[in-house]
Amino acid sequence: MKKIAILFSGKGTNFSHIVKTLHNKECKVVFALTNNPHAKGIAIAQEYGIPYGVVEPKNFDSREAYDAVVVETLQRYHPDLTVLAGFMRILTPVFTETIKAINLHPSLLPRHKGLNAIEKSYEDAHAEGGVSVHYVSSELDGGEVILQKRVAKKGLDFDAYDAQIRAVEKVALTQAIIQVLKEEN
Repeated sequence: MKKIAILFSGKGTNFSHIVKTLHNKECKVVFALTNNPHAKGIAIAQEYGIPYGVVEPKNFDSREAYDAVVVETLQRYHPDLTVLAGFMRILTPVFTETIKAINLHPSLLPRHKGLNAIEKSYEDAHAEGGVSVHYVSSELDGGEVILQKRVAKKGLDFDAYDAQIRAVEKVALTQAIIQVLKEEN
C-alpha cells in the first residue's frame, strides 16, 4: 500500500477528511507534521494513532534550516507522496527539490496565488472560482496543476461561496492523491 505524509498548520479539516476517506483504504497515512504546536489537527493524528511531529519555525535561523529538518523528519517515514493540507509555509528548494509533494490551493490557479485566495476569488470578475491541487515547486502556488474543481459564484453570498469552496477542496484533494499515487505504478 502506498504511503503518504500530511503537513498541516491549523484545524486539520482536510487532514481529517483524508484520514477518514483514504487511510488504510487507498493509502496509508504514515506521518503527519505541523508547524503549529497548537494546531487542532494534532488531535486527529492522536485519534487515529498516526505518528506526528511538531517542527516550529521559530526554532530555526533560516527557512532552509527549517526545511532541512522537515525533509529529514519526513524521510524517516519513506512516504511515496507528501500532501500539504493547509500547511501555511512557503517552502524553499531544500524541500521542493527533495520531497515529492502536492498542495491544495483555494483558487483556480494561476489566479490568486498566496493568502486570502477565497476572498480574492469571490471578489474578482470571473463567474467561477474553485480549487486547484498542484505539485509543490519553489514558486509559490506555481507547480504543475494536477486537477481543478470549479464553483459557480452566481447567487452566492461570500459565506455560501466559502462553504462550497471548502467542501469541494476535500473532494479535489482526495481525488488528486489517488490520481498521483496511481500514476506512480
